[in-house]
Amino acid sequence: MISKSDRHSNTDASNTRFPHLVTGGGRRLGLAIIQHLVAQGEQVVMSYRTHSHEVEELNSLGVHCIQADFTSKRQLDDLITQIQSEYSGLRSIIHNASDWASESEESDLYALMERMWQVHVAAPYQINMLLKNLLCHAAESLGEATDIIHLTDFVAEKGSDKHIAYASSKAGLANLSLSFSRQLAPKVKVNAIAPSLLMFQEGDNKEYQQKALKKSLLCLEPGEQEGVAAVQYLLNSRYMTGRTLALDGGRHLA
Repeated sequence: MISKSDRHSNTDASNTRFPHLVTGGGRRLGLAIIQHLVAQGEQVVMSYRTHSHEVEELNSLGVHCIQADFTSKRQLDDLITQIQSEYSGLRSIIHNASDWASESEESDLYALMERMWQVHVAAPYQINMLLKNLLCHAAESLGEATDIIHLTDFVAEKGSDKHIAYASSKAGLANLSLSFSRQLAPKVKVNAIAPSLLMFQEGDNKEYQQKALKKSLLCLEPGEQEGVAAVQYLLNSRYMTGRTLALDGGRHLA
């Protein structure tokens, strides 16, 4: 496990290994992104909502794992304060934390809408605003732009009759990409990735899977590595900001 003093030494101006911050990194796409970054020799700090053996494995690899439920303002504030106190700069912020709920599952619609916007809009907004100085400092030290990447959703553009609150909040997150790209240029590039189907959930039956696959022109489940590749593309790019990469297999045309 990396000590606090080691983390400071890794973010000194003479050592350009500033960490990537990945939210919601304990499972699925967030987990795959972190595993990829670690394999590239990058330093990573991540937030997670629920403790799991995956979190333990990441911790053993040297990932700085911080538990934070973004529906709790106190936990979100604590996460930001800890990062501010332990790091002098950030190479990127990758907003992957998400909550998936539908109107059919919730009786309190006000609470549902409030939760969706808190997790997908209010938390990323606060993190960006309060940690943007760390991104700018890293950019000055590295001599190149750092990154904010928002993981949105295909439904941010098309809407969803079954997940209305969720879709609206993901559209709000997509709009943050536009505003922050204007505010933070040229030191920070700000982009979004909008997947539709990347991987099925455990328990999705064959009938559902076949129906979902037919919604896109390419009719396949590409897996989490498609999202990882998109993240890496944005990190490598020197000339892309304020844009959204659509990972939908041509679903918009199907």
